[in-house]
Amino acid sequence: MRLKHFIFLAGLFLNTITLLHAQKTRPNIVLIFIDDMGFMDAGFNGSDFYQTPNINAFARQGMIFRNAYAGAGNCAPSRACLISGMYTPRHGVYAVGSTNRGPAAKMRVIPVPNNQTLAPSFTTIAEALRDNGYATAIFGKWHLGNKDAAPAGQGFTVDGSFNPPTAEDFKKTNDPKGIYRITEAACNFMEANQKKPFFLFVSHHVTHMPIQARQEMKDKMKGKKGKLQGNTNYGAMNAQMDDGVGILLKKIKDLGIEQNTVVIFTSDNGGLPQSPQTPLRGYKGMYYEGGIRVPFAVRWPGVVKSGTHSDVPVINVDLYKTFCDIAGADVSQNKLLDGESLVTLFKGGSSLQRPAIFWHFPGYLNKPNPGARDQVFRSRPVTTIRKGDWKLLLFHEEWVLDGGQKNLSTNHAVELYNIKLDTSEQKDLAKSQPAKRDELLKDLLIWLDKTSAKLANQPNTSFGKPDTGESKVKDTTDEDGE
Repeated sequence: MRLKHFIFLAGLFLNTITLLHAQKTRPNIVLIFIDDMGFMDAGFNGSDFYQTPNINAFARQGMIFRNAYAGAGNCAPSRACLISGMYTPRHGVYAVGSTNRGPAAKMRVIPVPNNQTLAPSFTTIAEALRDNGYATAIFGKWHLGNKDAAPAGQGFTVDGSFNPPTAEDFKKTNDPKGIYRITEAACNFMEANQKKPFFLFVSHHVTHMPIQARQEMKDKMKGKKGKLQGNTNYGAMNAQMDDGVGILLKKIKDLGIEQNTVVIFTSDNGGLPQSPQTPLRGYKGMYYEGGIRVPFAVRWPGVVKSGTHSDVPVINVDLYKTFCDIAGADVSQNKLLDGESLVTLFKGGSSLQRPAIFWHFPGYLNKPNPGARDQVFRSRPVTTIRKGDWKLLLFHEEWVLDGGQKNLSTNHAVELYNIKLDTSEQKDLAKSQPAKRDELLKDLLIWLDKTSAKLANQPNTSFGKPDTGESKVKDTTDEDGE
């Protein structure tokens, strides 16, 4: 009996040691999430104006994704997609504040109402990782709700979220957008949790408007010129963000955890008019490339080969399954997750299983910027698919009110682009390539049904009547047209 008892205890001890070892060796996950940083704002994507040496060096140490996308065209819905691992029809967060943004008399259909918070009923990526032994923390921007919907109720054991600092805050702290507050808190969290796996969400308020940067950084940018961008104050803010990233990456190295830490750098949506995105069409809030394509780079020593790139289309909805794959967390019970793990690509793979990625925005966004479809709205109700090199946009107004599929040759309900050959989305091939158009349209309609997506399909009785002015529903940080 004593021998059996000894063997039992020895086995229990070995299992405990094995579990503790697994907990220590499972990779840490650090997500650096920038606000409103467009694809062309990163030096590693070709910008010769922005001073981002830390980010550029980081990207060279890993893999750059050249066809990476946000889950939506602006902040809140994109973040909801990331945190939930689901496309917008599943969580219903479509916009900031309201989908009813702009002159009602110009809206042909009634927009689908917006959820302003990510419902606590969803199992977030933070909850999935926390329940698998990870310490979890967010520092910076949340933008998905308060009270039960705040980070502390959504799986983050440390909630360091806070609203964007005002101009008055900046005067008091000389900390633009809270960059150094976020960075210091993130560094302290890593130091306190370095002996166990952790998930750290570094969610910056930069490079969202209004512009904030220390004077010495503005002075460094004076006289700088680039072929594409040239706003030196905006460049100073971008460079200040890079400084914060550099401090964070140095801390990871100094703690001796660099070899066991996956770091991903990306943005929540496309760029701003203050920062040209040519050759991409459009800006934040649109579902052309300039509004949804974002910088994306990953560093995972020993797994991701340095100096590599991938052209496979990926989307931030993928990060949920990716992080769970890295952590060894089982997601099989969550049947609604829409993404696909990117670990195969990290390891040098050249394809994913899924054929396409999607976006769904059944509302209106005001403040048309260059590249918009018309001069009234940045975006009208639209559903979008990218499949291989092809991209199709389905506009709800024409689809619902102008004869739908039977009148495609005349109603302009869809636009079709070959993104590889026409990155600027200038040549609509919907009429000249009907077979490809119908193929993508069929896939899109199947996806709409699969996700129970709601189209904006009710005629607006106020359309064409005397203009009553723009919707008063507006996010308080809307200086750039949030």
